Amino acid sequence: MSLRRRHFLSSLVAAPALFGASTLPMRRRNESGPRDTQSPFDPSRSAIILCDMWDKHWCRGANERLVPIIERSRPLLEAARKRRMVIIHAPSETMQFYKDAPQRLAAINAPKAAPPSALALDAPPLPIDDTGGGCDTGDPKNVKMWTREHAGVLIAPEDFISDKGDEVYSILKLRGIQTLFVMGVHTNMCILNRTFAIKQMSKWGVQCVLIRDLTDSMYNPADRPFVSHEKGTNLVIEFIERYWCPSTTSANLLAALR
Repeated sequence: MSLRRRHFLSSLVAAPALFGASTLPMRRRNESGPRDTQSPFDPSRSAIILCDMWDKHWCRGANERLVPIIERSRPLLEAARKRRMVIIHAPSETMQFYKDAPQRLAAINAPKAAPPSALALDAPPLPIDDTGGGCDTGDPKNVKMWTREHAGVLIAPEDFISDKGDEVYSILKLRGIQTLFVMGVHTNMCILNRTFAIKQMSKWGVQCVLIRDLTDSMYNPADRPFVSHEKGTNLVIEFIERYWCPSTTSANLLAALR
């Protein structure tokens, strides 16, 4: 048996023995405002997915804001791997770059689990206007510029690579994952709308949690509601907390992993 095939099999086995569940601060929201709760957290039943953290975006501002997100995520991802959390890299539209990578082949070869019928979930329109592309640095909207995940992101041997919702769902079911932590970009676009991200996974009954300090929006303050980029991002986070799923911070998650 080849080394690559052995890697497939080892990456597809059930998660190791439990390390013990703890609790994690999460923030939800309703019409009255935010509500902080302590929710059960079991690393062995949890995964982190990195959404569209590409090597290059057509918007300069988006590229610049991604760098600190990558830097802040490193200690979290390192701690998560030590506690046997599943890490899934999802740089959409770049799977050709990873076609021979063991982590990509592990996702392709995971036993298939058919998603259930989608729940009838819905939400009102976003609180920001991103119809112009959302770039705040004046760059013209170009064709796809990304070719891979940003080189600053470590892809460990035990990780997975996929940009397909059905593959991600199969990985979650294979490893007994109950909670999917979502990080990356962009909160008002891919984080919500990719087939592996919050809307679709929530409709398939997967409990999602947004890591709210490890995300960014595509929002231009010249557009409605005419607030700063940071405020626009926070408005989208609040929208997600109210209509789709709770959020937490990387600091909270890191503390729960220690």
